[in-house]
Amino acid sequence: MVKMIKKEEFLAEHNKLSPPNLQATLAMLNRFKEEKKPLLADNGWSIEKIRIPFILWILALKPEEHEKERKSRAKTQFKNYPETHIS
Repeated sequence: MVKMIKKEEFLAEHNKLSPPNLQATLAMLNRFKEEKKPLLADNGWSIEKIRIPFILWILALKPEEHEKERKSRAKTQFKNYPETHIS
């Protein structure tokens, strides 16, 4: 039986298992889902079912597309929030 997980869980697991050049973002997952609708017809994400096609899709991206996605990830990964002081 294939275990279905949420997109965010898939992303975390994929990035944990992947080298830096195959790291992904939510934007990449959304784009992959749009381009590969039949593969995700059941609206669930499975590491066993989706990860290999996702890696192949990443490898097929043009280098500039992949770099653009990785840079957008780096920009949005950390945010500075103002300090909160409670009196």
